[in-house]
Amino acid sequence: MANTQDFTSIFKDMMGSFPVDTKNMEEMFKNQSTLAEKLSAANLEAAQKSTELSAKWAQDTLAKFGEVTRAKSEPADYAKSMSDFLSASAEATSEHMAAFAEIAKKLQTETLELMLSAGKDLSDDMTNAAKKAGADAQAATRKASAQTAQAASK
Repeated sequence: MANTQDFTSIFKDMMGSFPVDTKNMEEMFKNQSTLAEKLSAANLEAAQKSTELSAKWAQDTLAKFGEVTRAKSEPADYAKSMSDFLSASAEATSEHMAAFAEIAKKLQTETLELMLSAGKDLSDDMTNAAKKAGADAQAATRKASAQTAQAASK
C-alpha cells in the first residue's frame, strides 16, 4: 500500500511565510461598526422626529375637526365649517410636508457627510495597508532570496 506524504508541515511553513496582520481587519471592523452606529443614530433621530410630527399633525387635525362635528343652526353653517376645516387642513398639510422635507434633507446631509468621511478614512487605511503590505512582501522576498542564496552556496 502506498504511503501519502504529510503536507501539514509544508503548508505550515508556506503559510508562515505570508505575513498576516489581523490588526488591520480588527481596525476595519471597528470602523465599520462605528459607521453603522452613526448611520443608525441619524436614521433613528429622523424616524423619531417624523413620528412626533405625524402625531402632532393628527392631533391638530382632530382638534380642528371638532368644529365640523358640532351642531349648527343653519345649513349654510355646515358648509362654512367644512370649508374652514378643509382650508385649514390644506395649510397644515403644506406646513407639515415642508417639515417632513426638512427632516429628510437633514438626514440626507448627515448620511452624505458620514459616507464621505468613511470613504476618506477607508482610502487612507487602504493606502497605509498597501504600503505596509508592499514593505512586508519586499522584506519576505529579500529573506527568501537570502535563504535561497545561502542554500545554493552550501
